[in-house]
Amino acid sequence: MSPTGPRRAPETGQVNKAKIAARKKRALAQASAQEKRRAKTPAAQAAPGNGAEAKGAEASAAPAAAPPAQPGFPVGFPAVPPAFAALSPILANLAGPSGAASAAPKPDFERMAYNIARLFEQGGKALAASLKPPAKGEIKSELSTELSNAVRSISKVTELWLSDPKKTAEAQTALMMSFLGLMSNTVRRLSGESGDPLVPYDPSDKRFAAPEWRESPFFDFLRQAHAISVNWANGLIERSEELDPRTREKAKFYFRQLSSALSPSNFLATNPEVLKETWQSSGENLVRGASMLARDLEAGNGRLKITRYDASKFEVGVNLATTPGKVIFRNELIELIQYAPTTETVYKRPLLIVPPWINKFYILDLTADKSFVRYAASQGLTVFIISWVNPDARHRDKGFENYMREGIFAALDAIEKATGETTVTPIGYCIGGTLLAMTLAYMAETGDKRIDSASFFTTQTDFSHAGDLKLFVDEEQLRDLEEKMAGPGYLEAASMANSFNMLRPEDLIWSFVINNYMKGKAPLAFDLLAWNSDATRMTAANHMAYLRDCYLENKFARGLSSFGGKPLDLHKVTIPIYHLATREDHIAPARSVFIGAQLFGGEVRYVLAGSGHIAGVINSVAKPKYQYWLGEPPSGSFDDWVAKATEHPGSWWPDWVQWVTAQAPARVPARIPGDGALKPLCDAPGEYVKVRY
Repeated sequence: MSPTGPRRAPETGQVNKAKIAARKKRALAQASAQEKRRAKTPAAQAAPGNGAEAKGAEASAAPAAAPPAQPGFPVGFPAVPPAFAALSPILANLAGPSGAASAAPKPDFERMAYNIARLFEQGGKALAASLKPPAKGEIKSELSTELSNAVRSISKVTELWLSDPKKTAEAQTALMMSFLGLMSNTVRRLSGESGDPLVPYDPSDKRFAAPEWRESPFFDFLRQAHAISVNWANGLIERSEELDPRTREKAKFYFRQLSSALSPSNFLATNPEVLKETWQSSGENLVRGASMLARDLEAGNGRLKITRYDASKFEVGVNLATTPGKVIFRNELIELIQYAPTTETVYKRPLLIVPPWINKFYILDLTADKSFVRYAASQGLTVFIISWVNPDARHRDKGFENYMREGIFAALDAIEKATGETTVTPIGYCIGGTLLAMTLAYMAETGDKRIDSASFFTTQTDFSHAGDLKLFVDEEQLRDLEEKMAGPGYLEAASMANSFNMLRPEDLIWSFVINNYMKGKAPLAFDLLAWNSDATRMTAANHMAYLRDCYLENKFARGLSSFGGKPLDLHKVTIPIYHLATREDHIAPARSVFIGAQLFGGEVRYVLAGSGHIAGVINSVAKPKYQYWLGEPPSGSFDDWVAKATEHPGSWWPDWVQWVTAQAPARVPARIPGDGALKPLCDAPGEYVKVRY
């Protein structure tokens, strides 16, 4: 160290303090002078009819609009930042209605300067949160893995096209001609001419719902340019016939992630709604957004954990999962809930619901008017449901067979003790249905008759057309995943949630980025998103078996799976089956469900509901939003079945009740939870469902 260093440091600190004090003094003097000038300015100087009189009065009555002088923020910002002053005519036109720019509200530039200082402070907090080191044993981010997968997939398409100069030139020419046409169209609009856009506006695309995307030549140009680029690139991928179908599908999937991220709606400077909000609020929205970004990074321990709903409005057991009942059985893997009856008599045969262990069971008991559980009980069914444990390292070796024996079989034993009944009709939802199908195949092989009919909701048993999730499964990715789960013994809750969000990036990722971090708006209170955010872990053994045996090798459909040395053959399952698919399902595509439904050896009632994996199932009779289709038993092609099926309005729930009760119509006095051999352990929804990670 230089010998002069220690002597100069205090001196420099004193000089800096003096400079800061002088800047504060100048800033306060400037603010005081501006306040005096505003006080002396007569209201009559305003142009007649422009509303300035009212604005002047409001400014006098609300001095809080001026930036408070706080030592925590930089001082000396100009009263009117030059960049905003230069942009003010454009933003004023944007902020006001067409042709009424003079009436548009003007920002408080002093407040804008103050908010820029606050934005820097909140941005610093967000940066600090993002740089937090990972906890011991925690993987910081999967972004690099996804980026490498994306680059590999898209680069194969690029290499293919670049290997043929003629095709490359044709593709480049097509893109250039499209952009020349767009520029010509835009120039005509700027000169006052009218005409149809090259890329028509799509009302279903919520990203471009604001009228400026159509009415402003500038923003309409951005919208069309993005669409032209995306359509052109997708066309290249589709026409890459030399590549194998899986590579093309992966390229298409990852390009969708890229094109969704690069949409002009995702950037401050090219989103008219965000610009308008920033102009009108003097940048308050960006400060709020940066604060929420810092909070979400802090909550994710350095990884972005997007807040998608107002967590203060929902609590499990208070306004979610509120159907009355008792936990009557518990082991290491499940809690079994028996719900209270709502009718004087009930059907003799009990109902057991086997939900997925990806997310939690209360999707079927969401709120009172959306609860399938409450509806089933109101129809006279004695309803039991499995609540799976949210696993930790102790459960690492629990695989599908364990889930059968300690889950479904344990529940069947408990139901017999609670009711005295030896036959049950179960429902399997999603992966819970896959487990139930395997269980039925095992029971058919061993002669177990405790289940005499079964229902499946959006369940795959054949994975040859398993949709976009299959793109995450190949040998290389499975090896990486196996290595990742080797330490903790489970898949982190956020990992599968991120995969599901990537299936619908516009709705489940970027819409929240815009709403939360750019518009600075708090997320809404939405029960479905509250459930969706309540993610669960998955045991290493179970998850690897699901991905490798089902998605990668499709063993179950091919008759190559076994439990306890017994082969699992769905053709031997001859009990009646109710098989529900949903038309817009990205997780269990209707076509895939249709193929799997044909593997059963007995009578199958295949039903196609409107909407997707969740909304199509939770289409309550109280507020039905979608329709459903009925047709012949599943055979042949899915498209032929759909062409011949009959559409029915409203919820499919009554059709299911009619089907399930017709098989066993006998009734008995209502059963109260705890009246049987098993006494209540606690109230529904139990303890396992409340464990969060």
